[in-house]
Amino acid sequence: MWSQSIVAAAILLAGVSGLPASEATDNFHLGPNTVVLDGTRLLETKLQLLFEPWNKQLKTALGDLTTQADSWLSQGPWSVTTSQKTPPGGDLHDYASQAPYYWPSNTTNGCPYINRDGVLNPETLLYTDHANRGTMFQASYILSLAWYYTGKEAYGKHAGDILRTWFLANDTRMNPNLNHAQIIPCQNTGRSIGIIDFSQEYTSILDAAAILATGAPGWTQSDVNGFHEWNVEFLDWLVNSPFGIEELAEGNNHGTFASMQIAGIALFVGNETLAKQQVLDAEPRLTDYVTANGSQPLELVRTRSWHYSTFDLVAYTRLAAIGQHVGVDLWNFKGPQGQSINAAVDFIVPAATNSTPWPYPELEFLAYGATDVVHAAADAGNKIAKAAVSKLQPPPGGDLWLLRPAAEQLDASF
Repeated sequence: MWSQSIVAAAILLAGVSGLPASEATDNFHLGPNTVVLDGTRLLETKLQLLFEPWNKQLKTALGDLTTQADSWLSQGPWSVTTSQKTPPGGDLHDYASQAPYYWPSNTTNGCPYINRDGVLNPETLLYTDHANRGTMFQASYILSLAWYYTGKEAYGKHAGDILRTWFLANDTRMNPNLNHAQIIPCQNTGRSIGIIDFSQEYTSILDAAAILATGAPGWTQSDVNGFHEWNVEFLDWLVNSPFGIEELAEGNNHGTFASMQIAGIALFVGNETLAKQQVLDAEPRLTDYVTANGSQPLELVRTRSWHYSTFDLVAYTRLAAIGQHVGVDLWNFKGPQGQSINAAVDFIVPAATNSTPWPYPELEFLAYGATDVVHAAADAGNKIAKAAVSKLQPPPGGDLWLLRPAAEQLDASF
């Protein structure tokens, strides 16, 4: 209903905002040029908030969003250059992190480091880039959305400052590579597997930048151009570096997220051909790594099998969302034995709704970890998911799906 009258609604919005009607229709009738989120849907929701003040679900979601945004106003910006531990090579502009599950052995110097899957080594916190990256991702995304829906300048300005500090300002910017991510002491100075540090959330930053580009105060054309060029360089590294090639070939969540990140960045910088190919490549990936009953064997063997099963589905559902931008219907793809995103969602629904206990290893079962992926499947027409939505556990801070309908990782990961 809203999409049929969206230009007229934009003109009404112009009357409220003080913009000329022609500028309103030019700037608003398609919504933000997002790569995962549906920009038109964001605009429709914005108009609903304006013209349907009786909508309690939207008002509740907006209250939860602005509460989170308010908490971020006094935090940041962050930079890789403030790390407590200097990266290998000595360049503070290089992002660096340490493998979270590797612990020193009982030797004089701690070498070799030994994997204890799912158990965080607190020594890794000395590389503050990892923690700062996570807060930077969350803060800029929430603040950008809050600015878009409320028009409050403080949200938009702070979101822009956070992105500018991390990616663009000469003194504080990050180099566009992940050469030193998830280091194992005594063994290496970085690993391909470390790309997951960015790929799990970075596409939300692309959407945040797209939202700010619709007119956020302080986010200039120079910022838009600079962020575009940063992503051109980062995409080149992801596609052509040995680490990037190795990570993309992984069969578990690492490969799915690597593909999703490449697709999102490619679409963001205008390489629709590459974006489309990554979405199409998800079809053989689903065939190979999701079973007929929807289980994901490579995730079920982990000590946090629930977390990683839902985590991998975040990547698949976001790939499907990117597919909608480039004309590929990944939601309705089925492998020769019925392997599909929908089958994988159906597999987790009983545990997501607490109808059936999760029968696989899990150090910390959090039902709300699946909330977003079930929402995504429901929106895509999955009947089992639709029936489950009312039974889902909302994540801490509230369910924001109505305001940012693209799956996010909701249960914390190291």
